[in-house]
Formats: sequence, C-alpha cells, structure tokens
Amino acid sequence: MRIDELIAELQEKLAELKRLTRDSGLDASPQIAELAEEVARLSLGRGAWEQVQLARHPSRPTTMDYLGLMMDDFYELHGDRLGSDDGAIVAGLAKFAGRTVVVVGHQKGKNLVENRIRRSGMAGPGGYRKAARIMGLGERYGFPIIALIDTPGAYPGVKAEEHNIGGAIADSIYTMLRLRTPIVAAVIGEGGSGGALGIGVGDRLLMMENAYYSVISPEGCAAILWGDRSRAREAAAALRLTAHDLLDLGVIDEVVQEPTGGAHTDPQEAARSLGEALRRHMDELGGMVPGELPGLRRSKFRGMGICEGAMPVMHEQGGE
Repeated sequence: MRIDELIAELQEKLAELKRLTRDSGLDASPQIAELAEEVARLSLGRGAWEQVQLARHPSRPTTMDYLGLMMDDFYELHGDRLGSDDGAIVAGLAKFAGRTVVVVGHQKGKNLVENRIRRSGMAGPGGYRKAARIMGLGERYGFPIIALIDTPGAYPGVKAEEHNIGGAIADSIYTMLRLRTPIVAAVIGEGGSGGALGIGVGDRLLMMENAYYSVISPEGCAAILWGDRSRAREAAAALRLTAHDLLDLGVIDEVVQEPTGGAHTDPQEAARSLGEALRRHMDELGGMVPGELPGLRRSKFRGMGICEGAMPVMHEQGGE
C-alpha cells in the first residue's frame, strides 16, 4: 500500500473514532492521540512526489480562501492600466492583524469554468504588470506587502510570449527588489519556476509544509533529463523542492505547519497557522528602517546558490 493511501485510511479511522467518541460520550482520547501521532509520523515520511501531489490537491485552500479566513475588508483592485486584467492573479488592499496591507497572489479555479478564467493560476504578462502596479501602491502609502504564491508556472501560451511574459516577470522582480516597504511572501501550494519568483522576492519567504518550490516541474525535469515524464517521482526527489529541503538550503526562512494530512483537511487551521507566521514576520520587519530594506533584500537573494570554494572570475588585464 502506498504511503498516501495508508495515511488516508488512518485519517478515515481517526475521523470515525472521533465521531463515535462524540456520539457515545466514551473517552477514547488515548486511541485518538495514538492514531494522530501515527498519521503525523507517516506524513513527515512522505516523499517529495507525495508532497507535490498534496500541493496540487484540488481542495487545497487558494489565495482567496486564505484572504477570507485571515483578513478583513479585502478590496480587490483590477487591471494593469494597459488593457488587461489577468484573473490568474488577484491583488488589492485588506486589513490584517490590525494593519492595512497590500496583498497579491496567484489564484486557481475551483472547477473547470473558473480555471478557464484563472488558467489554473498561470499568470500572463498582464498579471505580473498588475501585481507590480499594485505593489507600488504599498510603497506609496507605506503599506506592507503580502504575496501568496500558488502556480505551476507562468502561462506558456503564444500570446504570453508575444506580449513579453519574460519581461513582465523581470519587471515585477525588479519592482519587488527596490520597494521600500516590508514584503513577506509565502508559497501556499505550487511554486513553479519564474511564475512563482515573479511575486516571490520578499524580505521573508515562507512555505506551507506540503508546498513545493522549484525551478521546473518534476514532469518537465524528467522529460528534459531522461526524455520520460513518467520518472517525475525520481525528478522530484532530485530537485530538493520540499519546504524542509529548501529551509536546509537557506532558500526559505520558515516552514509553516499544516494540519495532519494537508491544508485541505482543515483550511481554518491552515489559515490560523499561516496567519500567525505572517503576523510574526510582519512585526519583525516593521521595526526596520524602510531605506535599509531594498539593500538587505538584494543581499538575501544574491547570497543564494553560492558554492563554497568556487574559483573566482579572472579578468584580462585592462578589462573591467
């Protein structure tokens, strides 16, 4: 039996035991605790591919779900001021932990109709221009920024290429690097390639426990390296794309714990956990001098991926 199937079976037994306890009034707390501990142990032992599947779970909370559970008075802002309003990215103003914030995030649909509008969270050039425009409001009015990442990657269609998707992502990254207001980004599901990085340049980068963050999807990696997409499980392990891997590598700053079995099993608890982490990092950044943030942010990202003992680049005499 696969590990995810075993976890699902134990979760069903746990739910049934809780129901019987509630209905009968009998105290089964020792058995409930034992089952919950076993589910948690197995969840920690999941392979990278199993975590990718959890990150893609159709019932996993989306950006709009988290906004409804964590924030008040969300007011969505639309458009890139060039004639486009990409539904794959939502952005606007909200109240969070007693402060006004700018929030941007990828948004997946809940069904086929919504996903035709949202493109499964794959934003085109207009989405990143919209995100950059609205994040600029944060700097103008002194509002901190929260970015929620959940995309398999930027939209790969011909129209996106014709309208310079690469340039739009680069402009959004540049915007985030220079903003003089605190930015906390969190990968809440899929974090795929430049589509994720386009709104992922923050002073702090968090990841939900069962999210993934990678330069390429496991399927794409397997197709390129071995010409065989069916080796995606092997590629997922090699990419080191899980939250705990990336924490060890220094790419992210914190792993946000999810409910046993994944965020989709208890969205309210997932939102509580994410909200607490976001608030804590916002509080820490709020005490910093705004003018220092861009420099520190650039240093943070320039410091990633440096190999110890690498040979220095040598220039010819007279060169720059």
